[in-house]
Amino acid sequence: MNRFHRSRGFSLVELMVAMALGLVIVGGVVSVMMANKRSYRTNEGLAQVQESARTAYELIARDVRQSGTTGCDSARRMANMLNGNGTNWYETWEGVHGYDNATADSAVTIGTSPAQRVTGTDTLRLRGIDGRGFPVESHNPTSGNIVLQSANSTTTSLTSNDFLIVCDFDHSTMFKAGAWDGSTRTIAYSAAGGNCGTSGMGFPTNCASSTGLVYTYSRNAWVGRLGAIDWYVGYNPRGGKSLYRMRLPSGGGGAPVAEEIVSNVSDMQITYGINGNDNIVTAADPLLATAADWAKVNSVFITLNIDSNDTNVATTTTNSGKLTRPYTYIITLRNRVS
Repeated sequence: MNRFHRSRGFSLVELMVAMALGLVIVGGVVSVMMANKRSYRTNEGLAQVQESARTAYELIARDVRQSGTTGCDSARRMANMLNGNGTNWYETWEGVHGYDNATADSAVTIGTSPAQRVTGTDTLRLRGIDGRGFPVESHNPTSGNIVLQSANSTTTSLTSNDFLIVCDFDHSTMFKAGAWDGSTRTIAYSAAGGNCGTSGMGFPTNCASSTGLVYTYSRNAWVGRLGAIDWYVGYNPRGGKSLYRMRLPSGGGGAPVAEEIVSNVSDMQITYGINGNDNIVTAADPLLATAADWAKVNSVFITLNIDSNDTNVATTTTNSGKLTRPYTYIITLRNRVS
């Protein structure tokens, strides 16, 4: 009887208690695993957002800091020989010009198709020399030829029909190259080659005259390709929103190219600091009513709203549960700070 008593199994009550304790332990383990998974996804989402912010601001800041530069200290005296003289957005000279969320920007269309601007977002237009420049050997305004120095121009990327800037410490000139001869390093231009009826490179430009104000750039003047860029938030082909850069390609006959830079950017708002003024203003402010006012801008405050790639990460269901963070970055135009 004693042997039989020792060999009997658990009672039903004991079994139920054991199962309850097991379920509590399993529930605790599952809860910890789920919390760790949520924490991992949240941290991963934050890392994605922060990486996108770093990439966006690194590229925007590089363009902003180079804006208004010509290779010479004469950007505020710009002779514009280009035929459009403002018909196309890249044919006018302003180092920095922004457009408020309620203002149209001729560089990009507002709409819902891929690469079109998202309504209610700001844009930022920048111009300056694109990349490296090249020193001048000689300039003949009569024949309309600029010859570059051989020692520094053997690997130049200039092409025919490029929009170019030539400058010295008196003034700068925007013009279109009719042809580029790499063997002789010669840029040929004329009044008929995309320039506004004149071949004169003097300041100010006289488009009504075939010769205009004649000016000869001396040896060691500087030539570079015109860089024209427009930053904006647009719709991407995947149905989301991205940060885009519209840029003027080499070989000026081609249309500007819209490049998707950073995905999951839903908004961009921009304000500006002005030399001699303590106010931080939007592009629509009366303090920035003219081109002369924009020449006084010395800092740009850019706020981007950036979403995570993953959905169902945030505790809210807004925006499909994506993490959304606003980031503001201040960029100083070093060549304008006084």
